[in-house]
Amino acid sequence: ISALKRNGLLQALSAAGDQAKPAEESAELEKARQEWEALEDLQPVTSALPEDLNPTPVISFNEALQYFQTTDLGDLRKNIQPTVRRSGLAAIAHFLFGPPRLHRELLEERDLVFAIAQCQVDNSQSVHLRVLQTIYKRLLGCRLDCPRYGPHWENIGFQGSDPATDLRGTGFLGLMHTLYLVMDPETLPLARDIYRLSQHRTQNFPFSVMSINMTRIALQVLREEALSKECNRRQQVVGVLNDFYVATFLHLYQVWKSQQKTIAESGTVLKEVELCARKNPKQMLRRLEVFLRGPRATTSDPQAQDGSRAKELPFSPVCELPPDMEGEARLI
Repeated sequence: ISALKRNGLLQALSAAGDQAKPAEESAELEKARQEWEALEDLQPVTSALPEDLNPTPVISFNEALQYFQTTDLGDLRKNIQPTVRRSGLAAIAHFLFGPPRLHRELLEERDLVFAIAQCQVDNSQSVHLRVLQTIYKRLLGCRLDCPRYGPHWENIGFQGSDPATDLRGTGFLGLMHTLYLVMDPETLPLARDIYRLSQHRTQNFPFSVMSINMTRIALQVLREEALSKECNRRQQVVGVLNDFYVATFLHLYQVWKSQQKTIAESGTVLKEVELCARKNPKQMLRRLEVFLRGPRATTSDPQAQDGSRAKELPFSPVCELPPDMEGEARLI
């Protein structure tokens, strides 16, 4: 509008009108000119296009882990319990016949894991918020950020408007494991398979709460030193624990899907998964390795329903529940 006025276009139109038109038309031109000038004072409104919102960049598992490696967690380390406390005959039997002890050079890494499990979500830390945003985006396949609080978190299986309230017993490690699941290219298809099943009309379950339970189980198996042999062999703790978390989630997924479990049976299923994890950690890791090496289905494959793989590892229970564990348990 300013450019038009500078070029004298409106003035020229008005002048031409005064010469060729009657007085009433000149009045209309004057009215139009005033309206144009009024429009100049209006502020332009731009639509909020996605590319203008600058969404938070996703964060990799390694970047998030590096943040914790370089953060002072000294106060949290004081409260950890990295191994099960035993006394009397139980301690002697464990020393003589139990699993090998973790190598000394891995103790610091083990303690870091348990310190992260003591850490709570801190809204002042951008890394914490990026982890939450990344999990949400990767599961739902969206690009834009979501609010820190709100019922939308229930879409990915948290129990309320604040994911932090569901992290009892696992702390931020519960989010770190989910981050690993959705960011690793090998496990992302499995994560989405599990998420689709969690949205099933009759077999639905809270994805994120179930994932936190898998972290809780993995932590307990690590605390019982049942993963020490594998950690010593691979000379790492975090990587082994990540894989074991995925292995327990895979086991739960196969049980839930093949046996058509429902949320009403979640307590029994969780107990069965925990028992198998504690009794057969090596076998569960082996099953995960075989599963990830297997062929993957694509969404265009008519044989693959709900996006699952064309050929999944046949499921067969690796252990039975003892009579005293047949009762129900609630999701944490």
